[in-house]
Amino acid sequence: MTGPAVIAFVPAADPQRALGFYTDVLGARFLRDDGFALVCESGGTMLRIVAPTGFSPQPFTVLGWEVEDLDAEVARLALAGVRFESFGLAEEGAAWTAPNGDRVAWFHDTEGNLLSLSAHVEPVT
Repeated sequence: MTGPAVIAFVPAADPQRALGFYTDVLGARFLRDDGFALVCESGGTMLRIVAPTGFSPQPFTVLGWEVEDLDAEVARLALAGVRFESFGLAEEGAAWTAPNGDRVAWFHDTEGNLLSLSAHVEPVT
């Protein structure tokens, strides 16, 4: 399917705590509480913070952002208290460089979800 906008869902044991992280730290814009999710917007994508029954964080990346200046974003988030993961891969501080030159930095949200920032040699459009 091409064309329709993507909607992202992020699970949270404590949606209000997660909302603070996504808005105050990551810069998402809170839109509303629709009774089923806390609805935000990030980069033109709807982000729905939901509270599933029996939530348990997964060991893989569930949400990521493509950024123009990865080092600047990592530094900004580090100043806000975000800790980055290396997984034994990190080069140049908190970012891992893939063989093609793409770079990725991983971190967790307040709910334990693994998130990423990435900068691509050829930006994804």
